[in-house]
Amino acid sequence: MNKTKWVYIGSGNICSSTACSIEKGDHEIVAVYSRNYEKAQDFAKKHNAKAYKTAEEAITSSGADAVYIGTPHTSHKEYAVLALKHKKPVLCEKAICQNSKDTEELIACAKENDTYLAEAMWTWYSDVALTVKKWVQEGEIGEVKSFFADFCIPGIFMNKKSRVFNPQTAGGSLLDITIYPITYIYNLFGYPEKIECKGKVKNGIDIRETVILSYGDLKCTAKGSFDYFHETCRIVGTKGTITVPIFHMGSRAILKNKNGKTVYKGKTDYLTEFTRVSEEIKQGKKESSFVPLSATLNCMRIMDECRRQMALVYPTET
Repeated sequence: MNKTKWVYIGSGNICSSTACSIEKGDHEIVAVYSRNYEKAQDFAKKHNAKAYKTAEEAITSSGADAVYIGTPHTSHKEYAVLALKHKKPVLCEKAICQNSKDTEELIACAKENDTYLAEAMWTWYSDVALTVKKWVQEGEIGEVKSFFADFCIPGIFMNKKSRVFNPQTAGGSLLDITIYPITYIYNLFGYPEKIECKGKVKNGIDIRETVILSYGDLKCTAKGSFDYFHETCRIVGTKGTITVPIFHMGSRAILKNKNGKTVYKGKTDYLTEFTRVSEEIKQGKKESSFVPLSATLNCMRIMDECRRQMALVYPTET
């Protein structure tokens, strides 16, 4: 099978992680662009690719099949639009943009150029999350009465110079970690009737928030924080429960109901994500069936409302 040839925009941690994973499958990196040309050269050498001094040169390089964007949120739109205008399919890291306005414009660009665009939300390319959704939809736990998911990582262990702590790159917990439980809720229950968010903003970024998404009597809680480490997802229904430890990259989901205990085991990894995206591109699709553009946009709208309630505005938006 012919390998999918990727252009990498970015050479930081997420790019390094995805690169090491996808090279185990039918993928290869042929071109790299980074604002720091020396870093691009180092990355390219490690992955047997070619470094370019401009993003456009990398995107239009010979033999390139698709573009992966792993830069800070605030530059996603710029690079994605450039690739789409050159008719190159795009897989863009989450959050796909910094707000819903930019996301709407990016989606419009993809449709105008009739070119594939997808958000790299690896959780929903995985059969683990898809199995949880199937269990819920098929009534394995009856009527859902409560949902709780949190994704908390202690900031004390992170590099203080990281983009995650920089307002200029739309840093903060919402777009980096709370996006995971919010997206999980949306994919199970759709757009909420009510959005409530309480959080703490410090030094221009949100360091924690608790988000409650309401669907009639069902209240779903999503929590993200840089204060401590904890991550789980628990769904309680009238006839059973579903638990997903470390749900954003879950390797198992646990169902308990009248039939006993069922454990589904699977992988949530970059290789699965890139392979499914590659298959969709080869099939001529213009967006992902795993992470539809409507889901990406609606989750961004939810997060915009969360920021409104926290009075959080990114410097690049003003």
